[in-house]
This record gives sequence, C-alpha cells and structure tokens, in this order.
Amino acid sequence: MRSTLHFLAGAEGAPGRSPSEERPSDDEALDAYSRVVTAVARDLAPSVANLRVTRRIRGGRTAMGGGSAVVITPDGFLVTSAHVVEGSRVGSASFVDGREMRFTVVGADPLSDIAVLRADAEDLAPAQLGDASDLKVGQLVVAIGNPHGYAGSVTAGVVSALGRSLPVGRRGGPRRMVENVVQTDAALNPGNSGGALVDGAGRVVGINTAVAGVGLGLAVPINEATRRIIATLMADGRVRRAWLGVAVGPRPLPPRVAGRLGRGSAVEVIEVVDGSPADLAGLHPEDLLVELDGIRLEGADDLQRMMTVERIGAAVKATVVREGELRAITLTPGELPE
Repeated sequence: MRSTLHFLAGAEGAPGRSPSEERPSDDEALDAYSRVVTAVARDLAPSVANLRVTRRIRGGRTAMGGGSAVVITPDGFLVTSAHVVEGSRVGSASFVDGREMRFTVVGADPLSDIAVLRADAEDLAPAQLGDASDLKVGQLVVAIGNPHGYAGSVTAGVVSALGRSLPVGRRGGPRRMVENVVQTDAALNPGNSGGALVDGAGRVVGINTAVAGVGLGLAVPINEATRRIIATLMADGRVRRAWLGVAVGPRPLPPRVAGRLGRGSAVEVIEVVDGSPADLAGLHPEDLLVELDGIRLEGADDLQRMMTVERIGAAVKATVVREGELRAITLTPGELPE
C-alpha cells in the first residue's frame, strides 16, 4: 500500500503574493492582551510622574531619593506613597513629554502610605481613579512607574491575590495595617513606589507601594476609604484618627464565655500605653475586648476600622472579659499622636 503525503503550499510557495502581503499587519499581530497593555500605556503614561526627592538625614546631610506619582487633577494634585516623600517637603516631578516642575508635599498619611503633592502646573493629564473592590483574582493589571529612574516604564501581570494586609507607618512611629492590599505579579522595582496599578479599562486601582519578593508586588487599593484619605489630605493636609493606646491581637474566648456569647474569638489587649485613653479607662493587659460600641471585635483590623475621626473624644461602651467574667468599661478615644 502506498502512502501519499499531501503538502499545502506555504506562504513562500503561494503564487502571486509579495512578501509584504504574506506578513500580518501590526494590528493583526497584536492579540487582545497586547492591545489592552499598549492602550493603557499610551493613555496613562502622561499621567505618571517621575519624582526626585531631597531629604535631610543625620548630620545635616541631604540624600536624594526617587519614586513615582499619579496625577489626579489638571491643576497639579498628584498622589504617591507616603514613604516616597518621608522626611521631605519639596522635590521635582518630570513627565514623559519632557516637562519638569517643582512640587510641594500637601500632606502625607504614613498609616495608609498615601501622600498628596501639588505641582506647579495647570494643564496636567489626570488619571481616572477606579475601585479596587471590583477587582478579581487573575484579572489583567498594568503597572506604570519609574523603576530605577527609567521614566514611563510599563509592566503587566495579573492580580495574584486580594485581601492581603500590609504593615505601614513612619519609622519609629505608630504602625497600622492597610487592609485589602492588591497583590500582583506585574514586575515592580525601586522607583515604582507611588506609581499606578491600572486595570484593563485604564482606571487606577492601586498605588504601587512595595516589592515583597520576585514576582510579588503590593499596591495600596484605590477604594472608598482611600478616596476619603486623599480628599482629606487635599483639604487639610493630614488625616486625624482616634486612638486608644493599646496593642492587640486575636485570641479565643474561654469556653464558658464563648458558649454564652455564641462566638469563639475576641481581641486580646497585649499592651497598654501609659497615660493613654485605654490606661485612663482602666483597661489591662490580658483583657479580652469583645465589643466596642455594640460592634463585635474578632481581630485587630476590626478595632482599627473603628478608630475614625468621629470617635475622637466620644465615649464608647466596651465589653471586656477579665478573669473569665464579662465587664463593661467606658472608653473615650483620644487623637492619634503624629
């Protein structure tokens, strides 16, 4: 039995076609992924600034630092990471169109790692802010920034995880957890901090803040809470928060109390700051905070979420487990020291 091999004429063998006709056009060559990334890069690059920051260090010397920032209004307001401008009040911002201008730090909030800057311009290209609450794991995201000072650098990847927490705060000062941090595998490097993490529709859904390892970048989410912080910094230059003066952590409730309350966990007071509102109210280490103002506490983030400006100076009722017994304590949060 004889086998017959049939060959289809390839491009080279196709009669009557020139080499230019054989190659696909640029549009045909770009797949959907590439088209999204190139469109986002084109539209957002003018809205991301390369920052040069001068800060004073020990001994009266100065040090140069860098980072990125995102334009949010045409008249010069930009958002960046608080740690990028820590210790500085002024710097310079440059853009992909070649313009360079001075900026001042309007306000910084180390406990969200967000800062607002004001540049000397009236005609900047603002980015559109999105909502990280709508993100899904596996979704395409694009990081735009200035790693190692290379302006307008673009990397792409996916949302690797959501709901992460990131410890932030000024060196030697109070610490806090930023919740719902966006984890991405889009490559981030020094200088990307303060730059934009953008979804496929060209909306900024995060401010790149940290490199946690190879292929592991973190971004502070743009959401309702972040928008409030940005608006407050623009208006007042600082964010006020309530403060109890305790260090806490999750802990299981004693079985008898757990059965009575129908739940298994609370927040243990690990440390009480001398002279703090918690100290003045008689809160002790090893107390278990069950409720505050009628709201259940099962983790440190539950208590953190309640420490808003509205609670400064407002008495709240706390339910505490001490020596196995439920007790009621009245706390009056103060203002978190800067």
